[in-house]
Amino acid sequence: MVIKGLLGLCLILLFILADYSWNVTSLFHLDRVQALLVKAGGFAPLLYMIIMAMAVVISPIPSLPLDVAAGAVFGPLLGTMYSAIGALGGAVVSFLIARLLGRELIARFLGGHINFCVQCSDRLPTKVVFLSRLLPVVSFDIVSYGAGFTSMSLRKFTVATFLGMLPLTFV
Repeated sequence: MVIKGLLGLCLILLFILADYSWNVTSLFHLDRVQALLVKAGGFAPLLYMIIMAMAVVISPIPSLPLDVAAGAVFGPLLGTMYSAIGALGGAVVSFLIARLLGRELIARFLGGHINFCVQCSDRLPTKVVFLSRLLPVVSFDIVSYGAGFTSMSLRKFTVATFLGMLPLTFV
């Protein structure tokens, strides 16, 4: 339990330190990302999906410029597909980080009184995740980490996330 808490804290501190020291978010401006993808050649789709996944896991990295870059470099259909796959990968990683490192820590901190939909079926959290993905004002990252604190299954989270993000990603 203590090791998980320390790992979670180190992960948060690493993200903050990386952004502060290297200004990581400045690396993700539209022009820079497009140039990087053009230089990558055949590896551009894989590189792009990894960058998109990182943008979801590391909250300060903006994903909108990445979506625009994907559309410009790969076209609307492939850009949407690569964005969706990358964002889904990042969402799953965020979900699993919260599930493996955070849920137990929060339960201990709250004295075992963790009630993040423990009694509800997967239906309610699945609907919440799906609807939140349709709204551009709801933080993708926070929803992914928050869902990891619930009893929601990874499969339902993945389906709700993927289907919910497709319309906005395409736009």
